[in-house]
Amino acid sequence: MARLLPLLLGLALPGCRGDGAQGIPVPAPMDMAAIIRPGSPNTALAAPAAFRPDPDIVVAPFKVAPARLYAAIRAVAESRPLVFLHVAYDDRMQVHYVTRSALLNFPDLVAVQVNPDASLVLWSRSVYGRSDLGVNRARLTDWLAELNRRLAAD
Repeated sequence: MARLLPLLLGLALPGCRGDGAQGIPVPAPMDMAAIIRPGSPNTALAAPAAFRPDPDIVVAPFKVAPARLYAAIRAVAESRPLVFLHVAYDDRMQVHYVTRSALLNFPDLVAVQVNPDASLVLWSRSVYGRSDLGVNRARLTDWLAELNRRLAAD
């Protein structure tokens, strides 16, 4: 019965039909500096202060090697429930995830980019709906808090 609602919802919204990243097209590498945010309030962006578009969460560059930051943010993302690796472009230190809501299997997308200066860009967005009730911002806040904990523990 728990899977019945997502199956029925999947008839109208195909992205709700699959498990993990299934049913969501694999994204090509992104130029994170070219993000165009929609007018709807269902995205969240974490990035350095000078980043355009303006970030919702300002993230200072980290004082670790970019490769260490990339490994740490991947470990954070992949430790979270209902987060699935979609595609990694390791040569660019860019990775994309699909996250799923527990009840209705709604997919959200998260793109992660570690830059050569050890700055970080996280862009979380809903596939469906106009409002996300703050879920995308809460996700990024959670990931950043855990990232800081992990880096401080090393």
